[in-house]
Amino acid sequence: MEGIRGGPQAVVRDPELFEEFYRRHVDAMTSFVARRVADPHTVADLTAEIFLAVLDSAHTYRPGRGSETAWLYGIARNVVAGEHRRVARETARDRRISGRRLLEPDDIARLEDKLDAESPGRHALAALERLPAGERAVLELIAVDQLTVSEAAAALGITQVTARVRLHRARKSLRAEAGSEAGSAALVRGGAELPYVTGELEVARGNGGGA
Repeated sequence: MEGIRGGPQAVVRDPELFEEFYRRHVDAMTSFVARRVADPHTVADLTAEIFLAVLDSAHTYRPGRGSETAWLYGIARNVVAGEHRRVARETARDRRISGRRLLEPDDIARLEDKLDAESPGRHALAALERLPAGERAVLELIAVDQLTVSEAAAALGITQVTARVRLHRARKSLRAEAGSEAGSAALVRGGAELPYVTGELEVARGNGGGA
């Protein structure tokens, strides 16, 4: 997909371009967050934080390092990771609730629908938890978030060669695990086999075959 003219740097300076950028990417970013958290308020807050981070980080975008989309997924990963760290540090639930933006009933219903739609993605991510962090990150972006190998590499700040090596290792580990009875059970959620991790990587957007 063609990026915004002038790139993210132009978005910061032009409200109309920012709105165009937001509308272009908001659904993908909401889906990305909904695959990683299970609360509609948190989905709304983190999606908003991603676009606020765009304004703060626009100067870091370099077209030669990857597409606008890959850059945005890198920001989204950092925002979600930051939220996980924040929650892990907190000991009182009231602290989490007190600073939350109130959502209208229609907003909650919409985000709950999004959470339902992304439930298979959350199950797929749960099935990958035993992989090393680097391999899991590549596989998440390619098999679950549907980025290309080059986009995933750019989002993670690694080379395409490294991304393909990690993808290959992750696929090999999952195939070995799926070959055992315990492994097969671990890769099935809700009675449905997860194609993301049991054989469809080779054809996910045509990227897996070269790893």
